Amino acid sequence: MIKNILNSLSYRYAKSSSSRYVKWLRKRGCLIGDRVEFHGLSDISIDTTRPSLVEIGNDVIFTRGVTLLTHGYDWFVLRNIFDEVIASSGKVKIGNNVFLGARCIILKSVSIGDNVIIGAGSVVTRDVPSNSVAVGNPARVVMPIQEYYKKRKTEYVDEALAYAKSIKESLGRQPVPADFWEEFPLFLRPDESVEGVPIEKQLGGSVEFYRKNNIPIFKDFSDFLDKAGVGSKNDR
Repeated sequence: MIKNILNSLSYRYAKSSSSRYVKWLRKRGCLIGDRVEFHGLSDISIDTTRPSLVEIGNDVIFTRGVTLLTHGYDWFVLRNIFDEVIASSGKVKIGNNVFLGARCIILKSVSIGDNVIIGAGSVVTRDVPSNSVAVGNPARVVMPIQEYYKKRKTEYVDEALAYAKSIKESLGRQPVPADFWEEFPLFLRPDESVEGVPIEKQLGGSVEFYRKNNIPIFKDFSDFLDKAGVGSKNDR
């Protein structure tokens, strides 16, 4: 009983931060790479009944409600019919640079390649190849990552403009640069920095590329607001 209490306390402590949980999983025997992050830990479930069947690469993001299973208990039904225990288990391998959307479920015996996005609410029942986007129940590949990149490059501009407009309409104030801590490449020059915008944190290892290559679509923040319909030009 005391051992169970200590294990429970250890687990609760591990789930108090992403880094602690990574250490806890490694200690259990799971293979966990570098820069693995867990967001919304209280709702994330990693099956550690067979820790040797869990392998996670580098730069993997787990979001709220993600479940990873290495075994099944469906044999319970078979046992009650045929009086046999027929175990069910399989390795789950996740590659490098993978994003797992909110409340997706990864079933046993599944391999997810590198550079993959799994959409929110997806149920992954089979392997997902590298450089792809998969969504649905069961999850299926809907497009290669290159196509998704081009799609998002167009869509995120319209989304940023709509967000700026919503701030003015819903909050009754002018948008400020700090509101756009992910959208800043649209209006900041590579050599610029603005208080409240965590440029280096957001870019991670891509800072140097950004400094050398980013060409903002808008001349500056004022131009961005004008295009959104909430700038000084629109008050005239």
